[in-house]
This record gives sequence, C-alpha cells and structure tokens, in this order.
Amino acid sequence: MKSVIKHLKINKLTKLSFVLIFTSLLSFAQQGDYPNGKKLFNANCAACHRLDKKLIGPALSNVTEIRSLAWLKLWIKDNNALRASGDADAKAIFEEFKGMPMTPFPQLSDQDIVDILEYTKGKPKVTASTVQKINPAVARGKKIFKANCAACHKLNKKLIGPPLFKIGEIRSLEWLKLWIKDNNALRASGDADAKAIFEEYKGMPMMAFPQLSDQNIEDVVKYLNVGDVKPVATQVAVSKSDPRFDKPMVSVKVSLALTILAFLLLSLIIASTTKKRGEKSDEPSMLFTLYKNPFLRLLALIFVLLGSAYLVFAWLMQIDVNEGYQPIQPIHFSHAVHAGANKIDCQYCHSSAKHSKTSGIPSVNVCMNCHKSISEYNGELFGGYTKVELDGEIQKMYDAIGWDKENLQYKKDYKQKPIKWVRIHNLPDFAYFNHSQHVTVAGVACQKCHGPVETMDEVKQFSKLTMGWCINCHKTTEVNMKDNGYYKNIHEQLSKKYGLEKVTEAQMGGQECGKCHY
Repeated sequence: MKSVIKHLKINKLTKLSFVLIFTSLLSFAQQGDYPNGKKLFNANCAACHRLDKKLIGPALSNVTEIRSLAWLKLWIKDNNALRASGDADAKAIFEEFKGMPMTPFPQLSDQDIVDILEYTKGKPKVTASTVQKINPAVARGKKIFKANCAACHKLNKKLIGPPLFKIGEIRSLEWLKLWIKDNNALRASGDADAKAIFEEYKGMPMMAFPQLSDQNIEDVVKYLNVGDVKPVATQVAVSKSDPRFDKPMVSVKVSLALTILAFLLLSLIIASTTKKRGEKSDEPSMLFTLYKNPFLRLLALIFVLLGSAYLVFAWLMQIDVNEGYQPIQPIHFSHAVHAGANKIDCQYCHSSAKHSKTSGIPSVNVCMNCHKSISEYNGELFGGYTKVELDGEIQKMYDAIGWDKENLQYKKDYKQKPIKWVRIHNLPDFAYFNHSQHVTVAGVACQKCHGPVETMDEVKQFSKLTMGWCINCHKTTEVNMKDNGYYKNIHEQLSKKYGLEKVTEAQMGGQECGKCHY
C-alpha cells in the first residue's frame, strides 16, 4: 500500500514537471522580438496609429495591459469577424471611432502579432546580444537608396511614391530590376502590374535608372527588406579639463617674469634692511636712499602711469569681443546634423552670401524643401535630447508655416508665425563687410571666419571679428592673380613697388581705413 502511494506521488510530480516545462516553452515561444515588431508596426500599423498619441486610431502604447493576447490576435487578423461574433469590446471600439473601418491583417502570423505587441511595450534594455552587425550589401543599398530614391520614397509610409519596406517580398527581384531600370519600357510591354501602378498614381512618371547595375538593385532590395539597422556604439568616457584653465588670462612667460621680479624685489628689501654683523649703523637704508632720489621717484611715477594705462587699455579692448558667444535659439537647429552628417552646402540655406552683403537667414520655405518629407528625426541623438524632443523641434517649424504633416499639405487660411532667431555674429555699424566680396571674389571658405560649423550642434561665434583679426588676415592672404586681367595689371605695378612675387590683400588696399570705414 505504501509503495502504491509512493508511486502516485512520483507520477504527480512527473506530470507537474511536464506541465511546468511545457508552460515555460510556450511562454518562450510567445516572447516577442522587439526589432522585428518595430518593422512590422511601421509597415502595417503606423499609417493609422502612434504609440504615444491618438491618430486615426487609438494610441497603442502598452495595449497588452488593456486587452488579452488572444483577443488582440482575433482583432488584428479580422476585426470585422470579431465584431460580427457579438464581442462587446469590438463593438464598443467600432462605435467609439464612428464606424471607421480597420484593415484586417490575416497575413500576419501569431508570432508577428506577438512581435508587434512587444514593440508597443516600449524599448527593451540594450544588452550585448542586441548589437546587430550591418551587412555590407545593406550598407551599400542604403547609400544608393538615399542618393536615388529617397526624394520620392520612404520605407514605412507613402510620400510621392509608395512605401518600399520589404518590397522584395511583394515583387520578384527580376521584375524590380526591369521596373527600376526602365519602368516605361516595362509598362509598354503590357505588364499588368506596371500598368496598375501607373494608373494608381494617376500617371505620375517615375524616373528611370538605367545606370544602376543588377548588383546595385540587389543591394537596394536587401536594404529595403531589413530597413535601418543601427549598430550600438560603445560609449567611451572622455575626460575634460577644467574650463577655467582652457583660456588662462596670463601666459606662462608673463607669470615667470613676474615671479622673478618679485623674488629680486624681495631680495633687495632683505639686503637693504639687514645690519652688517648685527652692528648699529648711522647710515640710511638703501630703500630710503632710493626714495629720496627725485629722478628715481619721477621714473617710478612714469612707470606706474604707463603700466596703469596699458592695463586699462587692455581691459577696454575686451569690450564687445564676443568670441564664444552661443545664445539659445527658438528651435534647436543642429548644423552638425545638416552641414555635417547630411553634407548640405552652406550656401544652399544661406544663398545670398555669394550675391550680396549679408549671408541672409533662410526662410521656413527653404527648410520645407526637405522637411515636407522629413517629419521625424531618425539620426544619432545629440545634446541630451530624446527622439520625441527632436521631433518636437521639427513640429515647431510646421507650426510656424502651417504644414499638415499627416495630409502632406499646407493648412488653408493659416496665419504664419515668424521664427525669432537670435543673431550671433554682429559687426558694429561703422564697419563695412561684404559677404559676396569674400565668398565669390576671394573664394574664402565659410569656416575661415565661422569655424567648423559642420561639427557644431549649436553655433557659436568662433572668431574674434575684431579689426586686428581682419587686418592680420589681409596681411597674410595672397591675392589669386590667375585668369584675372584686372588683378594682373595691378600686380605688375605692385610687384615693382614692393619687389614681391605675390601680393597680399593688405597691399591691394585691404589695409586702408576707407575700405571698411567710409
């Protein structure tokens, strides 16, 4: 009897162990893949949903805490059938959104839905196992896509053309090669898909790319199939020196000279006040003798006056020298992102620099040439900002001009608001400076005066912009005489006058007061 009871206990333990193992395996199988869920969400859900706010449909952040997994699978695959079955929650959602139909997704597997729901839970903790290596073919494909396709296409939403994420799973590679190289020829051949696309987009022509090789197109398709895979960069702590010692007020040589002078003066005082062999002397001390000398007193007075005048003048020369001035702007525009990472030429935005006295402040319309199709920031984060905050900076620009980023059009009868940028570089009114004379005639690079703006998140005044700074530049800048008859004739005269092979800007009149102060 005892053995039977013992075996019964063993059997129960065995069954319980199998149940626990099966449950753990089931939970493991149902564990979502965050990166894949993000791609699936962007490809299928992002047109109508956001995680953090209501769009066409409700916000989906942490939706698994509101609905069960089994219900969500039924709803996503066929919400119409779920509603027809009499489900109260499905009916309530349909009525809340005024009968707005939701597209069913029967093509999504259970694991796909689990991955999407994993993405709605928020970002996972980054570990060493989450670092992804970028395939070289994908990297090449991304570069080709950015150069040729990004003006009309996005990965996850419609722009001028359709979204292209995972296009390789919808169209065959051979068809895509024919379409990309010459879509007009493919349509003329009678291809039904080519004709359908042409009619869907109301005859909007697509540029042909016969210059792209088969390998180029295969790389692009590989990139479109995986999207943007970002490697996790290792953070390295960089030690910074104390900013108080970055710009010392007194140089090492001056400090050394003052130390030696103080030492000599102290030695002189000690020598003049010390009695020889401890005996009393009726002779006056050396300091008293020096003080009674009228010539030395006059010399000391002149020295004190000249030294004081020098120190006061040096202090006055610092007034209005705004080197390092970096005001807070109304929109956090990063030159490092635009001029650095995206290689946008300075004169694309500041187009008047080569034609007029001023460089000009670009209007919002210039920004909208790109930002009609760039409504969110997908680059590397900077300045301690989150992606949500940087997307909000782009929204400030939309609010200023009245752009509806969801419908891709300007709002009717919208009262536009100016962006109040804070000026950084500001010369005195009595100083004349012409940008076109320096940029177009002299060929001076923007960085010569403004510093490496392509590395600055927030632009600051890089140079002193004082008169001495300008004069020194004119003294060292040689004038380019090549293919310029006007400068050639002047050069012949100046070379005889100064006996030089090359003439600097200062010798061409760049040191005359009337050139800048007239």
